[in-house]
Amino acid sequence: MIKIDTQLLDKTSEEAKAAPRRRMNFNFHKNSADTLQRMLNAIEPASYVQPHKHENPDKREVFFVLRGRMAVLEFDELGNITDLIILNPLKGNFGVEIPAKTYHTIISLEQDTVAYEVKDGPYNPLADKNFAPWAPEEGSAEAEQYLKAVLDRTGIRANI
Repeated sequence: MIKIDTQLLDKTSEEAKAAPRRRMNFNFHKNSADTLQRMLNAIEPASYVQPHKHENPDKREVFFVLRGRMAVLEFDELGNITDLIILNPLKGNFGVEIPAKTYHTIISLEQDTVAYEVKDGPYNPLADKNFAPWAPEEGSAEAEQYLKAVLDRTGIRANI
């Protein structure tokens, strides 16, 4: 039995804070060949997840926020925001399922945010994501500006 408790969330959050990408997974699946990928995803504010979709192979993705607040946004093929939700268990917004072939991103809105993530497997890092051509690459100089612009455009406030 793997227990999902405060100690595990704290440990994963501390690793996220120390990581260059400001996020860290704790995997429950045994290997990348597992047909159901399950993990904790600890993500700190200012961590940029380039909008992407899971297509060819098509995969669904599910997030349940266990602690903190996280924005989940969907986009059309041109980069227009088509839907968004602020996941916050204290407000009754617990989770979301992203259909395959849908551009999306997640944004941490406060420190120590941790989500339980489920995604169809297997995981192949070379074919897992189709990155949006209209969004800057992770690690680029434009990424921070893009993240700020998305927050400004939606009126979402992050507690950093």
